[in-house]
Amino acid sequence: MSDPIIAQKFPFVQKAEPAEYWWCACGRSKSQPFCDGSHKGTGLAPLRTQIDAAKTVAWCGCKHSQNKPFCDGSHSRLA
Repeated sequence: MSDPIIAQKFPFVQKAEPAEYWWCACGRSKSQPFCDGSHKGTGLAPLRTQIDAAKTVAWCGCKHSQNKPFCDGSHSRLA
């Protein structure tokens, strides 16, 4: 399995409407923070997330959160 690529060292903060989202876990997607299929062949897969109510979400951008797909501040501990 490949290690994820750090897409950015801060969260993607955006409003999310109630829907199903596929969060990019590999960091290779061109449509961050969501999957565009770029993970194929990496051994990594996107994470399905259901948002049930409209709210502002801080999606993990570094791909190292212990609370995936949401930011937990792990980016502040990366080199």
